Amino acid sequence: MNRIPFWLKVAYTAFVAIIIRPYVRQYRWRNFLWFSDIALFATAPALWLESPLLISMQSVSVTVPETGWTADLVARQVFRVRLIGLADYMFDRRIPRSVRALSLFHLWLPPLLLWSMGRLGYDRRAFRAQIVLTSIMLVTTYAVTEPADDINWVFGLSGSPQRSVSPQAYLLFVMLIYPIAFYWPAHAAFSRLFPSPSDLLRGSLLRHGLRPRGSADG
Repeated sequence: MNRIPFWLKVAYTAFVAIIIRPYVRQYRWRNFLWFSDIALFATAPALWLESPLLISMQSVSVTVPETGWTADLVARQVFRVRLIGLADYMFDRRIPRSVRALSLFHLWLPPLLLWSMGRLGYDRRAFRAQIVLTSIMLVTTYAVTEPADDINWVFGLSGSPQRSVSPQAYLLFVMLIYPIAFYWPAHAAFSRLFPSPSDLLRGSLLRHGLRPRGSADG
């Protein structure tokens, strides 16, 4: 049973293919280490496989940060107020308008992920799995990127390297902040709002008059 429309899978994959070249030209390949970009790419196989775990991991990863990005963009565009600076580059005229337009995926990716979880269910394993992946990616980002880029804030929260503590101690601090500030709130909300994949499957079988495996005669 296909729960994600075929046209959506094709359209999403096409967008991901389109964004690669201009992003590499503008930002270089290391920019794809941002968790929002990782989520953008990981969602493509997640949609094709209709994988609750992959969809849930990306939802846990980006829902809170992307909400901040959206609030920052709207505040700057509508009220001319800079909130947290996440969307500053969207107003940088040195970046081609076409590239900035592609970055609007930050607006629609979280709703797409939430809609997909409504179709596939929220896999509670996503919280721990995403913490493991995040730890690996933060160490990788620290190892292969420059402090001036400050990708995933592994060198400083302000967008530039911090100098208050050792870089390694700060990296450990960041590895703690992601689960506490971003992932746990999303996980707690999703666990309440979305059924598990098994619950969705059981409900689907019952609607079609089929008995879920392992159920007893009542």
